[in-house]
Amino acid sequence: MRILVFSDSHGSTYCMREALLVHSEADMIIHLGDGERDLSRLEDLLAGKKIVQVCGNCDFCSMLPTNEITDVSGVRIFCSHGHTELVKHGTQAFVKKAKSLGARIALYGHTHQSVTDYDDGLHIMNPGSIRAGEYGAVDITPSGIMLLQMKV
Repeated sequence: MRILVFSDSHGSTYCMREALLVHSEADMIIHLGDGERDLSRLEDLLAGKKIVQVCGNCDFCSMLPTNEITDVSGVRIFCSHGHTELVKHGTQAFVKKAKSLGARIALYGHTHQSVTDYDDGLHIMNPGSIRAGEYGAVDITPSGIMLLQMKV
């Protein structure tokens, strides 16, 4: 199972389109906020893919949730833009929340800084800003979980 993870597109879809073309095999797309309408401009590349989106601090009047939990191939994933967990001041609250929800993968955006980390059973990723060409891929296989930082 391959999941592409985008965040902080802020109205720009060029790099997302490029990433989707390169990774047409991706089964799922997660957008971590600040660009909630951007995926709708790429519908031609999203057919048959599961989509998960959360609201970012710049997604004004959004009806999307600020956090989302999704279970994929027996792995619980916690998705958040990160602003409600104050990730610009550290990820302690974000990691604590993800662990309390039983997540094995925790994904956040907001800082525009790509990060991959591991904390006591929790795989943590910020894909960076797709507007700047940075995104992530999460591979869930029978052998384990792999987080990959990518660049268009």
